[in-house]
Order: sequence, then C-alpha cells, then structure tokens
Amino acid sequence: MGVNSIVSNFEATVEKLVYGGDGLARVEGRVVLAPFVLPGERIRVQKWREQPGLVRAHTLEVLEPAPERVAAPCPVFGRCGGCHYQHAPYEYQLAVKPAILADQLRRLGKMEPPERIATAAAEPWGYRNRAQLHIDGRHIGYREAGSHNLCEIGHCPIASPKINDAIRALAGMLRDSRWPRFVRSLEIFTDERQVQLNVLAADQPVARRFFDWCAEEIPGLVEGALDYQGRFRVSRNSFFQVNRFLLDRLVEVALEGAEGDAALDLYAGVGLFSLALARGFKEVTAVESGSAAVRDLEFNAERAGLANLRAERQTAEEYLQKLERAPDFVLLDPPRAGLGKAVVRRLAELRPRQVAIVSCDPATLARDLAGLAAAGYRVEKMTLVDLFPQTFHLETVVRLGVSNPDH
Repeated sequence: MGVNSIVSNFEATVEKLVYGGDGLARVEGRVVLAPFVLPGERIRVQKWREQPGLVRAHTLEVLEPAPERVAAPCPVFGRCGGCHYQHAPYEYQLAVKPAILADQLRRLGKMEPPERIATAAAEPWGYRNRAQLHIDGRHIGYREAGSHNLCEIGHCPIASPKINDAIRALAGMLRDSRWPRFVRSLEIFTDERQVQLNVLAADQPVARRFFDWCAEEIPGLVEGALDYQGRFRVSRNSFFQVNRFLLDRLVEVALEGAEGDAALDLYAGVGLFSLALARGFKEVTAVESGSAAVRDLEFNAERAGLANLRAERQTAEEYLQKLERAPDFVLLDPPRAGLGKAVVRRLAELRPRQVAIVSCDPATLARDLAGLAAAGYRVEKMTLVDLFPQTFHLETVVRLGVSNPDH
C-alpha cells in the first residue's frame, strides 16, 4: 500500500541510521524516518507528520529485528526523550556514529571527510554529571520523546550514582507537603562528592528554606559554586562538560600535537582547555563572554599557579577583531550555534598555523569547516569523542592546518 493512501500505519525496511536518532527507510520514493530501529529491520510504523518527500513516523512494532538488537536496560526507553540507542550494543554505536558524522559533513558541508575518523570512548553507562529534571504535580522525570509530557523516572542508567541518589531524594520530597508546587524544573550537577542544585523554572521565587531542606535530604549539597574534583570551580551559570569519564581524554585529543609559545582558547568556559594549554605554552589567552565563567576561570588559574594564563571577558568575535597577530595555536569550543561567519572570516584573515575545533553539532561544524576550507585550511585529523553514549549526539574534535602556511 502506498504512502498516499495510508491513514494509520504501514511497513518499511530500515536502510541506515541518520543524525537525530532515527532510522531511514524509503517507501514509494519518499524518505521515512522512524526512531528506535536498526538498519535491516522490517518495521511497522504510524505516520504522524508529512512534508514533501518526507514522512516522519512512530515505530509501532519491529517485525524482523536486526541480529545486533539488544534489550534496553531502561524501562522507559522509547518513551523517554533522553536516549536513542539503548537497543544497540555500545560497540555498534561506536561503529555507526562516525558514518553518521561523515554523512552530515558530505550533505551539509559539501566536503569529503577524512578517510578515517578516530573515536575516543569510555564507560557507556552512569557517565552524566549533569541532569535537567522536570516536575509535574508529585512526579519527577524527563520529557517524553517529541513531547512536553513528563516521563516519570526513578533511576536513570546514563546518570551518575550521585545524580540517581538525588533523584530518589527529590521524588520522596515531592510527596511532602513542604514541597513548593510552583517549581517546574531543576538541574543537578555533581562530581560524585558534591552536588549543586539549580532551580531552572519556577512560577515564583524559591525561599531559602527549600534549599536548606534539600541540604538535609541530599548529602553533599553545596551552596553556590561546585568545586569539581578540586580542579575546577563551576558556578551555577557556568558551562561544564557532562561526561565525567572523558574530561581528560577530551582535552588530550583537542590539544594533541599543539606546539609553540602562544595559544588562544576561545569560548573558554571555566578553563577546561585553558589550564592544560597554560602548562604547555608560555602565554595563553582565554576568551569567555560569561561573567560567572570568567570569575571561575581566573580562580581556577590562580589556584593552579598558572600566572601565564590571562582571561578576557569578551565574545570571540570582539576579541578576534582586535587581535593583530595570530598565536601559534587556537582552540575553539563554541556553543551549538558554532563559530559563525564572522569568526570564520577573521580566522581566515589571521591564518593561525594550528587550529582545533571542539564541536557538539555536526551541522554547524560542517558549515564552519566549509568556510575554513575555502580559506585554505585542511583537516589533519578528526576524532569523535563519544561524550553522549546511548544518544545521537556527536562531539567532534577537528584538527586543522593551513594548506599554504607561507602565503
């Protein structure tokens, strides 16, 4: 039966996995995208949205499962929107993610990726050091896939033990009459010793007694900044990477082979890369626009005894416009929006010999790499650092060099 005549459901065979967590199938010349499937599987799906040439569908049933399929350990997998690949062994995930990344670069950046994309991985469960939780009445959890509905959880297999302890404590507190019913969402951040609790959304200000109560119920709760492993002070509004097992490896991959006297860290945050750079370069400038993160960065550098590290509170665009001479090495760890045209254009003008980009979004990475390639940069190495096992998210480190450094 063709897609045009389908009202409720139809069958399809999955060809491959694509960015976003879906499997891609084709029915009568149209692309069908459905979640929680594997290549080669025969599935029955229900159409829920259609646009020219594309049908998005819910997976109703796997009629012929792939031999690689495994049982997901989480009882709400498939309903919760947090994970996408728990039905695939982790070795399978590591094999397919570089292919998905390469497909994104070809399709969106019109570029041919390296013949080999390296991978760096660690423990695929219990890795998250940060979690955002939503509250509805007396229930706490994540959002359902593709929905704002609450998916109640009692335990999250990708969250760290300390986060799961906090979830259990908060779930118990929700049943208490003291709980402020106007709190809508919370964030938990931990280094497995200390816990930071942030109220993300509430219909009115939260009284101090709520946090005092939380401190009684959640061991290790700290007020204000969290001192991550005694290495990085992280304030409430400061960004920090979420995979507790791959922090040092991410830094190693990003800085591998970097050399010279002067280095620049753009979008520096609290100094995850800056501190490591300052141990290998004579002079390091860390540029960060967030005031809380800059204060954290300066504190972290001073505590580490790194007098050669200077923090600048500016946007990357502002700093680069004033920069007259390129340093030996530039590290960029932008937000999901990527570098953007202004930063790419200024990098092309300054032409630093060594550039490393740490990207959390392959679409914006593809766009930025296309601009840098047009300016004479070439990809020397690309590594997928799997910070988000069980999910479709891709963290990519790209090392770039200038094709003609003397011109």
